[in-house]
Amino acid sequence: MEALTQGLQNVFSLYGFLLMMTGTVLGITVGAIPGLTGAMLIALTLPLTFSMEASSAFILLMGMYVGAISGGLITATLLRMPGTPASIMTTLDGYPMAKNGRPGRALGLGITGSFIGGLISWCFLILLSKPIATVSTKLGPFEFFTLVLLALVLIASIGGKSMSKAFFSAFLGILTTMPGMDLSTGQLRMTFGWEELNGGLGLLPVLIGLFAISQIINDITRIEEKINVIPVKKRKEMLFSIGDWKKQAGNLFRSSSIGTLIGLLPGIGPNIGSVTAYTAAKSMASPEEKKQFGKGSETAIVAAEAANNATIGGSLIPMISLGIPGQVIDAILLGALIIHGLQPGPLLYEQNPGMVYTIMITLFVANIFMFFFMIYAVKHLAKIVTVPRSLMMPVILVFCIIGSYAMSTRMFDVWTMLVFGAVGFILEKVKIPLAPFVIGYILAPIAEENLMRGLMSSNGSFMPMVTRPVSLLFLIVAIILLVIPIYKIFKKTDEKAIGDCDAETVSE
Repeated sequence: MEALTQGLQNVFSLYGFLLMMTGTVLGITVGAIPGLTGAMLIALTLPLTFSMEASSAFILLMGMYVGAISGGLITATLLRMPGTPASIMTTLDGYPMAKNGRPGRALGLGITGSFIGGLISWCFLILLSKPIATVSTKLGPFEFFTLVLLALVLIASIGGKSMSKAFFSAFLGILTTMPGMDLSTGQLRMTFGWEELNGGLGLLPVLIGLFAISQIINDITRIEEKINVIPVKKRKEMLFSIGDWKKQAGNLFRSSSIGTLIGLLPGIGPNIGSVTAYTAAKSMASPEEKKQFGKGSETAIVAAEAANNATIGGSLIPMISLGIPGQVIDAILLGALIIHGLQPGPLLYEQNPGMVYTIMITLFVANIFMFFFMIYAVKHLAKIVTVPRSLMMPVILVFCIIGSYAMSTRMFDVWTMLVFGAVGFILEKVKIPLAPFVIGYILAPIAEENLMRGLMSSNGSFMPMVTRPVSLLFLIVAIILLVIPIYKIFKKTDEKAIGDCDAETVSE
């Protein structure tokens, strides 16, 4: 009860509430600008939170998280340009509806879907995070190592179109954590004689480089691109009627539940959540409704936006309970916990329960504020995207340099940021996803630490990994998830070869 009271005081103090509003508005604004992402915003904001208390920092960052995922629907609907990857599915029906003279209705459906999706996932967060954290305190180092291993396999086997590319990205992320001190021996490794690498590569320069600098480079290549916005005139049509609530109730709950479950899986993300919910809504629609999908379906817009916002609450469950990030932004938030001296994972509940409740309450309040702010300000927010990139990019670049330099006040971190900016740009150009890289980068030290602890407790034996039931279960699930996609690839190859042979036989 004391922790809940502390969380309420943190969020509903004048300072805390202003931080929440500021974060949510900034998140919505950045989310509405194509190319700028929530991950980029939060990575750039982290240096500004160094002087804050941890609770204040997370109120600001959580507001940005909620706002950024929601803000992408504005440009997805009015420009057919999703502000964030989470809003890709919204473009399929939101833009056609807006183009047919109903932009307000399309935005209203998306905003309400986002609002309800956020609230339903918040309920799951409240119900599940504490029991999972309680259970996880009974896990040993081998269990945590195999759990992280399972998370990395999930990222590669489910989180991308190409398993090999996802694995390669995760491997690069793990490789990035190698320079510095070996946790088991205390010896320096892979520093190549550079003293700057003795402490490893900094979290912030790597993140800012991957998400901000790479995007700046990408935007420079299309800096002269012109944008035309569909104007929004009628605010009244944004609001749901009683009939709308009755019609969309089942869709809202189903899509929000799907989004929450997708959010639980490490590395999947809101874009997969919205695709899954969109597909489910289409499969359960009547024949007449199915014809509207892709042409301006109300059910489709609600499903996509409810699901992508619901992934926030879902992904926070493993982050808070286990210290395993569900999405890229959660990986950055996990880094923020460490920067502020907090222990992520099950011990967070024991050592800093007030922080846990602060995060939960902020998520709830930010969703409510997001709904009313977007309903009121959406037609003004749409004009932001007309600001020329040539004006925005230099400002963002200056913040990137300041953010990277501020943590350790050394130019090496600025060069690190620029190098990883180039790495991020190249990876995205060759269609290699960044999510596995970041989550691999965050999880690798956790895996290494727990493996070393486990081996020390077992005198160097790996046997407890297969003799302890929970560890063995995680290991078996990881192997199954790894084998199934490989089996499907070989099966498709065999079927194609048989088909080619049959075609040759027929031609002869």
